Amino acid sequence: MQRGVSLTISAVERDTGLTKDTLRVWERRYGFPQPCRDAAGERLYSRDEVDKLRVLRRLLDAGHRPGKIIGQPIEALRELCEPYGGVEAALATDADHAGAEADGDGELRHYYELLRMHDIEGLRCALSQQALRRGVGRFVIEQAAPLNRLIGEAWASGQLEVFEEHLYTESMQVVLRSAIASIPSVRHGPRVLLTTLPGDPHGLGLLMAEALLALEGCRCISLGVQTPLLEIAHAAAAQRADIVALSLSGLPYRRVAESPARGLAGRTELWAGGGCTLLRRRAPDGVQVLDRVAAIGPELARWRRGRAAPEVADIFDESD
Repeated sequence: MQRGVSLTISAVERDTGLTKDTLRVWERRYGFPQPCRDAAGERLYSRDEVDKLRVLRRLLDAGHRPGKIIGQPIEALRELCEPYGGVEAALATDADHAGAEADGDGELRHYYELLRMHDIEGLRCALSQQALRRGVGRFVIEQAAPLNRLIGEAWASGQLEVFEEHLYTESMQVVLRSAIASIPSVRHGPRVLLTTLPGDPHGLGLLMAEALLALEGCRCISLGVQTPLLEIAHAAAAQRADIVALSLSGLPYRRVAESPARGLAGRTELWAGGGCTLLRRRAPDGVQVLDRVAAIGPELARWRRGRAAPEVADIFDESD
């Protein structure tokens, strides 16, 4: 995206993950952003505004409140982001958490460089080879998860363009869908409904979860992304879901945490995971929080040990 290019509100929503409603509220309440209007009266956002919105989104996911940070210049916001790191910090953190050796670090750097060179065929080939070499489960945990974090950090810090992040996402989705298709289907096992909430267009976490769930013998039913709350409850009932699994990348967390409740059948568990920092800090009542994709196996073992789970509070009632 060139500096002089303006984006529509729909494009900004897609590229930053901030909903149209959020952008309008911020404009009215905080005076930012301040889009111009085209001949038809539609909002158009500048590149500088979109850059700042990216950083704001990252800080919101980390737990900051918009009223406290939105008026600050982008330089100050980037300083606030520094503790969360960039590409180098992402590599270091994932090496610490996974006990990765230098070659694992080198593989992530290799994928990143392929993306920066726009060698998408090479990137997909390298990812596919690793999925075959390691197996689907290890590939998701050891490669896809840390690589997603690295790419997310690079995008948020301005080291990757929006189109480059999209190219990566599409490449990883192609590899994961192929891997999932290779897993033998089962006729018995827990039925798991997967989706994201409205305002969350990120489906990569869903595919990663689906791959691990399928390996564990689950029957997965994916609704894709941005399913309305009441429709999730209806689908769970129609599909007789044992588990509803939500991937939360950021702001939709508040809809889970603050919604009153009464929608899922008594024995249907609600699981939530993803990149939302607030989710791990303040787990909503009645929600089983998975802090990483590797937690899927242990959680399924717990589910299988005893299905006498407490009745899940209904987070899908939007009557408020």
